[in-house]
Amino acid sequence: MVNIDWTKLSFSYTQTRALVYSRCIDGAWEKPVVTEDFNIPLSSFAGIFHYAPSCFEGLKAFRGVDNKIRLFRPERNARRMKDSAIYLDMKYPSEEMFIEMCVTCVKENLDFLPPYEFTGASLYLRPILIGINPQLGIHSARDVMFAVMCSPVGTYSGAKSLAPGNAVISRNYDRAATCGSGGFKLGANYAQSLHAYNIAHNTGYRELLFLDSATKTTIEEFGSSNFFAIKGNTYVTPRSTSVLPSITNNSLRKVAADLGMDVEVRPIKVEELAEFDEVNSCGTAVVISPISSIDDKPTLESEEPSRHYSYGKECGKKSRMLYEKIIGIQRGLEEDTRGWCLFID
Repeated sequence: MVNIDWTKLSFSYTQTRALVYSRCIDGAWEKPVVTEDFNIPLSSFAGIFHYAPSCFEGLKAFRGVDNKIRLFRPERNARRMKDSAIYLDMKYPSEEMFIEMCVTCVKENLDFLPPYEFTGASLYLRPILIGINPQLGIHSARDVMFAVMCSPVGTYSGAKSLAPGNAVISRNYDRAATCGSGGFKLGANYAQSLHAYNIAHNTGYRELLFLDSATKTTIEEFGSSNFFAIKGNTYVTPRSTSVLPSITNNSLRKVAADLGMDVEVRPIKVEELAEFDEVNSCGTAVVISPISSIDDKPTLESEEPSRHYSYGKECGKKSRMLYEKIIGIQRGLEEDTRGWCLFID
């Protein structure tokens, strides 16, 4: 094993041994290449540098209690990348190619896959799809590169798993337009949120909650992940075409139903924040990150909130139950009745 202090991992970059990539040139995919050189040469006129024809995914590999290696629902990531690429009018890898290259990436970097004993640690895979043909005019990429790289990670914020953090509502900055690209995992979506995110972080907030851009009356998602709340025995999450279809959120909803909870996917008014027992962000990087409080301010730059919502200083009981169920499946502690895990020999 490599010399890494697994207890100090956060969601930051650690260089591994290799990445795997393939190019689609004139409509034909090349044989995937494994390389230890992380500096891939591209034309300075490649579309990615000018018009952002780019989408990406995130998924994790785990060592289980049985020492078997698992990828969690990689076929869903492949399908979501396909949807993103179609939106960009770009070529995309088949589901089989996507999964095969993810498996190859894990095998080429096994020394960087954290041991089972370190709860919260995993090998994060970052598949990317970018436009690479030289271009000057504004048009979709003709040629693309699909690459899979990885890094060992801990929790997203570096905090202890399930440690609650505060959030603020973004009323004067939008993550995505109502009829825009928010429902796809495009790099451009995240670039658009960076300025507002920096304001939130610099004023003491861990998370930033975006509203619908048309009316600013309904909840969309956090800057880094989906929103869900618990009200009594009900799991509530927004329905919106500009919210990214989170694989983690999808998994949590299914587990909630299995555990006898009601599940509602619907528009959520901002005022309903006062009615929820538990609020969380959810995504691949964290599974669940509890929210301790949310401030609603006239603008992100405002000093005082006009409304404050509080949810306690500890993760809620139902949220913890859902988290432990998902983590249990990923780590081989719970029966995988839905066949979500792909085993890597």
